[in-house]
Amino acid sequence: MLQTLRDKSSGWIAKVILGLLLIPFAFFGLDQYLQQRVDTFAARVAAPPAWWAGAPQWWPASMLWQTEEIAAADFRSRFEQTRQQRRESEGERFDPRSFENPENKRQMLDAMIDDAVLRLASTRADLTVGDSAVRATIEAIPAFQVDGKFDPQRYRLALASQSPVQSPREFEASVRQGLQQTALPSALADSALVTPSETERLLRLLGQTRDVSFAVLPPPAVDAAAVSSAELEAWYKAHPRDYRAAETVQLEYIEVDNNALPAAVAEDETALRRRYQQQLAKFVEPEQRLASHILIRTEADAPAAAIKAAQDKATELTARARAPGTDFAALARSASDDTGSKDAGGDLGWVDKGVMAAPFEQALFSMKPGEVRGPVKTDFGWHVIQLREIKTGRQVPFEQARAELLREENEVGRERAFNERLGKLVDAVNRNPTSLQPAARELGLQVRRTEAFPRSGGEGIAGHPPVLRAAFSETLIEDGTVSDPIEIGPNHSVLIRVVQHAPERALPLASVRERVAVAVRADRATKAAAAIADALIARVRGGETLQAAALARQLAVTDIPGLPRGAGVPDPKANEAFFAAPRPQPGKPSLGKMRLQNGSHIVFAVTRVTDGDPAQANAAQRQQLQQQLAQMNGNAVAEDYVAMLRRRMRITVAEDRL
Repeated sequence: MLQTLRDKSSGWIAKVILGLLLIPFAFFGLDQYLQQRVDTFAARVAAPPAWWAGAPQWWPASMLWQTEEIAAADFRSRFEQTRQQRRESEGERFDPRSFENPENKRQMLDAMIDDAVLRLASTRADLTVGDSAVRATIEAIPAFQVDGKFDPQRYRLALASQSPVQSPREFEASVRQGLQQTALPSALADSALVTPSETERLLRLLGQTRDVSFAVLPPPAVDAAAVSSAELEAWYKAHPRDYRAAETVQLEYIEVDNNALPAAVAEDETALRRRYQQQLAKFVEPEQRLASHILIRTEADAPAAAIKAAQDKATELTARARAPGTDFAALARSASDDTGSKDAGGDLGWVDKGVMAAPFEQALFSMKPGEVRGPVKTDFGWHVIQLREIKTGRQVPFEQARAELLREENEVGRERAFNERLGKLVDAVNRNPTSLQPAARELGLQVRRTEAFPRSGGEGIAGHPPVLRAAFSETLIEDGTVSDPIEIGPNHSVLIRVVQHAPERALPLASVRERVAVAVRADRATKAAAAIADALIARVRGGETLQAAALARQLAVTDIPGLPRGAGVPDPKANEAFFAAPRPQPGKPSLGKMRLQNGSHIVFAVTRVTDGDPAQANAAQRQQLQQQLAQMNGNAVAEDYVAMLRRRMRITVAEDRL
């Protein structure tokens, strides 16, 4: 039999089959079959190549598709950052449970997907952003300005204070990417048009007035009547979500906080000097140059003749600036096109390397004090540069750096002590993973306990999102084991164990009977007040005037002729209701009712509608209105553009990773 197999495997059919089997290995490699891929994305956006918009999604054409992934970790980071911002802005009004709902998560993910879609679209369109646009955007950021003008020193300090620290080059790259991403939708938004007829129509609506009569019914009387068992049962069954106890957990935990540890390092002169030698490059003051300039601005797409004329002007100014006795500052004030430095005589202050455009920087750092050089071409135009003074770089001596070195040495020592303490705690917990008490006794730490709290959070460590995620995880709830260390701050971690868990559950009617009765009485009172309002409206529709119908119930009627839109009379919501009512027919008022916040009702009649007169709007008002309309229309066009892109791309969302 073996001989028969050997004969069959050496034939041409066997060779063809073997060749076919080699094809997938040639495309993917053997590792694709031996290794398992673990996806970690929250969403993935894929687009066909720009040169083949109709490329199919099946292999091998799918290999040509371009892909952008939104990592689950990036989504969670954005979500937690937004949570903190909302918590800070809303204070006590912030509702953590409402914020955690799936709709809110999906809305935030959709915004990140839109960004990814735009990045792909700009890449496929080969969009580029010039240095001048990047610089103009950065200079317009208020955080980098002093007295309304861009300040290079403030710019560098602001970037250095970020976490993590960004260099000017890195920040410029992120700005460039943002401009590239928004270029297409911004161009579409800016191209929106508003026709004169649209403006006229809106002016008539905005200037519209209405003649309104209304009567305010008193707040509903307190309903003190008994509530039957049938009413209680019916209300309880109709509103099940109102009478549920939230899922809660109670934790015990051990906290390890670096700030609570004693100073770990004494002053060791040898160690400090060794650290100083290791970080010599850090303790260097860079060379700076005090510069002024004159700019003859040119646009990137300017015709060649305009660029040549600007160059000739800059050449002339360079010659004038080099002439003996010339006041460079006065020349800059009269001739420079740089609005940021013109009034200061072209003064740019002390300039570091890596701040200015490359041609400008190369010229400036090759000059001698007092030298004037030009014209130098950048994306902004032609420059005439004056170097006024050089501040040479120098090595900061050990004595001046000693305080910072000591602080760093102490921080490293405290961090080392923190890591050692946390490592010992984890080792002790691993020996007995279902209890914190043995580990606490071994290391002399205290086991604390929280109050029971819901998913929305509680006090102390229960207010930290990482703790909440772990506390309500199935593993900790079902197994009762101690968690891994959970970082809640820099060098600040906790280990937790769930000691009590109460699932979300319906509260029995017996325990919420009084709450249900209050709700039933409030509903009956509201319906009774609404019935009175309906009766008044029915009498007016039957032929009576509102005044006569109201007088029968001893109610006063207020008449407001020419009520403008947006007036808070008698209430902003009431004004909205007045203007939402349909136009009255001849001889028939437009009737309506609405409930105020205090529970009382308003019954109203709109008897006349007068449209605004567009001729009364002056040119400035018309222009402002057109700009607002154009902005609204442009935003709508940009949103439609993003929606169109999404339809043309393949979007995959991993709901289980949100």
